Amino acid sequence: MDMIEYVSEIINKGRIAQQEFEAYTQEQVDQVVRAVGKAVYDNGEELARLAVDETGMGNYEDKILKNKGKAMAVWNYLKGKKSVGILQYFEEEGIVEVGKPIGIIGAVTPVTNPVMTPMHNAMIALKGRNAIVICPHPSGKGCGVKTVEYINRYLKELGAPENLVQVVAEPTLDISNLVMKMTDVCISTGGPGMVKVAYSSGKPAFGVGAGNNQCLIDEDADIVDAVPKIIRGRIYDNGVLCTCEQSIICPESRYDEIIAEFEKQGAYYVSDPKEVVALRNKVLPEGALNKGCVGLSAVQIADATGIQVDPAVKVLIVKTDGPGKADPFAKEKLFPILAAYRYKTWEEGVAIVNANLDYEGKGHSMVIHSFNKEHIEYAAENIPVSRFLVNGIGSSGLGGAYTNGLAPTGTLGCGSWGNNSLSENLNYRHLINISRIAYTNPNAHIPTPEEIWG
Repeated sequence: MDMIEYVSEIINKGRIAQQEFEAYTQEQVDQVVRAVGKAVYDNGEELARLAVDETGMGNYEDKILKNKGKAMAVWNYLKGKKSVGILQYFEEEGIVEVGKPIGIIGAVTPVTNPVMTPMHNAMIALKGRNAIVICPHPSGKGCGVKTVEYINRYLKELGAPENLVQVVAEPTLDISNLVMKMTDVCISTGGPGMVKVAYSSGKPAFGVGAGNNQCLIDEDADIVDAVPKIIRGRIYDNGVLCTCEQSIICPESRYDEIIAEFEKQGAYYVSDPKEVVALRNKVLPEGALNKGCVGLSAVQIADATGIQVDPAVKVLIVKTDGPGKADPFAKEKLFPILAAYRYKTWEEGVAIVNANLDYEGKGHSMVIHSFNKEHIEYAAENIPVSRFLVNGIGSSGLGGAYTNGLAPTGTLGCGSWGNNSLSENLNYRHLINISRIAYTNPNAHIPTPEEIWG
C-alpha cells in the first residue's frame, strides 16, 4: 500500500467514526473525553517509563507527574463545559451560540511530550465531537502508539465509535505532511520545521513557537519562596518543556543574596571564566543547542563538561557575558541550566528580557516574581510574549494550573511573534465551529449620522 492509500484509509475510518460520534449528546461526549484522560492517568507510570526509555530524555518521576497531573487538570477544566448544541445566550445582543464539530483533526506531537500532548489533543478534539489522527515524533512513536492503545481500550469499554482516535504507527515527515493536508484542521506541537509544514498544508492550523521563558525578579520578591519555584520550574522533566524557566534577571541590589539562596537550595554557580567557557562549548557549541545534552540532569552535564559538583546539585546557574546575542546562554536551553543577569532599574530588567527574546523565543511566555502591580503591568505592556505568570512555577503553571486561570494545555500559542495563529493556550473552543443565531430587534434605535460622528 502506498503512502497516499495508507493515509486515505486512516482518514476514511476517521470520517465514519466522526459521523457516528456527531449524534452524541453532551453527556455522552463528556464520558468519552473523561475516558481518554483516565486511560493515561491509570497507566501514567508505564507510559512515563516507556517515554524515558525510548526518547532518552527527561525524568521518570516528573513524567509520571506530568501524565497523571495533566490528565486530571484537563478533565477538571473540560467537564461541565458546553461544546455540543446551544453553548450560550447573549440576551442583550440577541445572539445565541451553537457548537458544531470541525471533523477530523490531524495532530503532530513532540518527542519532548510523547504521551501528554497526544492525550490533551485527543481530549479537546473529542470534546468537540471530532475524530483525531495523531502523528508522533519518530523518536517517540512507541509511546505514542501505546498511549493511543490504552485510550482505545477505554473507549471500547464505553462502546464509543471505533477509530475516533488513530495513530500513525510508523511516522515520517511525508506521512505527517499528508495527514495535515487531508484532515480538516491541524495542530503542530514541535520544532519550527513541522509548524511551518502545518501552516503551509492549506488547512486551518494551530502551531507553536520556540520557548525561552525569562524569569524577571523584582526588588520586592520573596526570595525564599521564589527560588525553590524557579528551581522546580527549571529542572522539571530535566528541563525539556517549553515552559521551563531559562534565565533569571535579578536586581543588582539583591543579586548576591539571590545567588546565595540558590546555592543553599541546590544550585551550583558557574562563575569561573574557564568553567563558563567549557560549559558553553559543551551545551551550546558554536551557539547551537547540543542535542546530546537535551533532557540530561545538571550533574550529568557537569560531569560531561569536567566541572566538579556535588552529586546532590539540581541546577547550574551561569554568569553570562551579557544579554541577547552577547552570549548564547540567552537562548532556550533544554536542560537544567539557568543564565543569570543583573539590572539596575526595572526598565533595564525589561530591556534584558527583550534582548533575550529578540535572540530566541519571542511570543511564548515568561515568569515575574513581584508584588508591584505597576511593575508587572509595565512588563506586560512592553514585552512581546503571550502569557505572564506572576509568582508561580513556569513549567507547571504556564500550561494551565489549578492556581491560575490559564487553560490546561499541551500546546501554547505564541501569536504572530512566534509565527502562530493563536496567542493563547489551545483548548476545545479552538476545535469547534461556532454558529450564531442573530435575532432581529424591531425596537432597536437606529442612530443618526450626527449621533455617530458627533
